[in-house]
Amino acid sequence: RGSYAGLATPPVIEHLRSLGVTAVELLPVHEIYDEPHLQQRGRVNYWGYSTMAYFAPHPQFCVNPERGNHVEEFRSMVKALHDADIEVILDVVFNHTDEGNHAGPVYSFKGIANNAYYYLMPDNRTYYNDYTGCGNTFNVNHPIGEKFILDCLRYWVQVMGVDGFRFDEGSVLSRGEDGAPLKHPPVLWQIELDDVLV
Repeated sequence: RGSYAGLATPPVIEHLRSLGVTAVELLPVHEIYDEPHLQQRGRVNYWGYSTMAYFAPHPQFCVNPERGNHVEEFRSMVKALHDADIEVILDVVFNHTDEGNHAGPVYSFKGIANNAYYYLMPDNRTYYNDYTGCGNTFNVNHPIGEKFILDCLRYWVQVMGVDGFRFDEGSVLSRGEDGAPLKHPPVLWQIELDDVLV
């Protein structure tokens, strides 16, 4: 229950088919991090909207995460659903990351190229423009952020077999560094024109 394999069991699939379901949308399945304020209270990020590893299925949803077969379990689930003519749509979170605001934590993007991956305050680049309400805003229309997003989407389609995406706070993908909507947001055009993502 609550695992990739659990969703792929014949009783669950037959139940979905009996309801006339033709697609399932999954909350974020990327590996997430439980934020420090949750950990301090002994709680977990149940919803998954705090992505840490965009190319990795979250181990909590695996039957045997210690075996390291996250990808295999996820792909088996997608195959079982496809065999039943049920598509798989993923909720993806590219508007912000789990690295929070200026207080941290720091895992990856902040330490690699903070000014390329995040919208920073122009008068003090220590602080983040927070158009998401989550501490930071991913710089989706910087060439590096744009390439990262396209590579990630292609991976989930080509390698993991998913059929589509729902973009959390999708309007952020249309914003420039000043927070205003762009007339022709590069990342949205690249997604729209990509041959793999058609």
